[in-house]
Amino acid sequence: MIPRYTRPEMASIWEPQTRFKIWFEIEAHAADALAELGTIPKEAARTVWAKAKDAVFDVARIDEIERETKHDVIAFLTHLAEIVGPEARFVHQGMTSSDVLDTCLNVQLTRAADLLLADLDKVLAALKKRAFEHKMTPTIGRSHGIHAEPVTFGLKLAYAYAEFTRAKERLIAARKEVATCAISGAVGTFAQIDPRVEEHVAKAMGLVPEPISTQVIPRDRHAMYFSTLGVIASSIERIAVEIRHMQRTEVLEAEEFFSEGQKGSSAMPHKRNPVLSENLTGLSRMVRAYVTPALENVVLWHERDISHSSAERMMGPDATVTLDFALVRLAGLIDKLLVYPANMQKNLDRLGGLVHSQRVLLALTQKGASREDAYKLVQRNAMPVWRGEGDFLQLLKKDSEVKKYLTDVEIEEQFDLGYHLKHVDTIFKRVFGEA
Repeated sequence: MIPRYTRPEMASIWEPQTRFKIWFEIEAHAADALAELGTIPKEAARTVWAKAKDAVFDVARIDEIERETKHDVIAFLTHLAEIVGPEARFVHQGMTSSDVLDTCLNVQLTRAADLLLADLDKVLAALKKRAFEHKMTPTIGRSHGIHAEPVTFGLKLAYAYAEFTRAKERLIAARKEVATCAISGAVGTFAQIDPRVEEHVAKAMGLVPEPISTQVIPRDRHAMYFSTLGVIASSIERIAVEIRHMQRTEVLEAEEFFSEGQKGSSAMPHKRNPVLSENLTGLSRMVRAYVTPALENVVLWHERDISHSSAERMMGPDATVTLDFALVRLAGLIDKLLVYPANMQKNLDRLGGLVHSQRVLLALTQKGASREDAYKLVQRNAMPVWRGEGDFLQLLKKDSEVKKYLTDVEIEEQFDLGYHLKHVDTIFKRVFGEA
């Protein structure tokens, strides 16, 4: 990704120097195992570690060799031999390039997942803090963008908290699923290398052996990983869109923090735009864009081809770097979000009590009216109010057919805002636990 949307810690996972360091560790751990099995001299394995453990690999030199060999792993091994010397001939014994590439990719993806899980914790902490802050702040709930019934702003944030809790659980599972190692040789049969080498490398690299590989680790694992990132991106966009709607001038129930000196428009000095939320929408689209190639990468020819390789070189860093940036931005956005309870109440009252229409409907049915008749009675009194003509409560009190079933006091009882919020505590306990 471009530097604008890149955080250094995540970017470092995908830097060439990091990749070559991981490649070296895979090769060196494999050499250790081969030495223990008597396949190569133990002194050779020790020399590999001694001469290259702290090496800073010359990326330009590796690129130079690759321009000639047209093979990245051979280019690396050639450069490694320049560092290690004659004992380098014992490196990569019985291995194939995919053993190095796939195991390295999975190391990088697990490290990226660890950062993303920490990011999710930041988002969850911000959502929880603000949810309890506005637990009982009433606001209008909307369906189809139209006023429906009252909720609280705390509930809106609790919805998101529950969603990102599920996101964390999915990412933990995706991390586990992708954390496998393959050192199985050409076509995955271990013909030229002992399976115990794979077991040793896997343990050393914090992975588990792939139960059965071909010449590559099966890409359904990676498809699930990137699909999980895509779902998380959608969750980011969902709350970002909610904030964008709430910041509209006609609504203005919440607003992104606007710092001193910040400018909203090059032409209109009065503007305060939801630029962070809009940015999150765009970044989310990019993360989701990598889900389709991840799914298509599952379908490789026979024991392997490299149609997946070019896509993964982009999608691995881009998807994780972008999601990392987006999650941290979202956490900050929620933490500093400006909330306007007075405007929430103003909007809640805007339809003159129509938000209580269902309560009146149910009250009529409980007093003997059929549901069809009750619906007609409520709707015919609601529509004038919808057009800005009259007050819903007063119109109901004046309706002789309504008064056949409900007294004025009984009608007024249906307009209690607190009635809609009586189970907020129950919902919060379900989402956040008893504490």
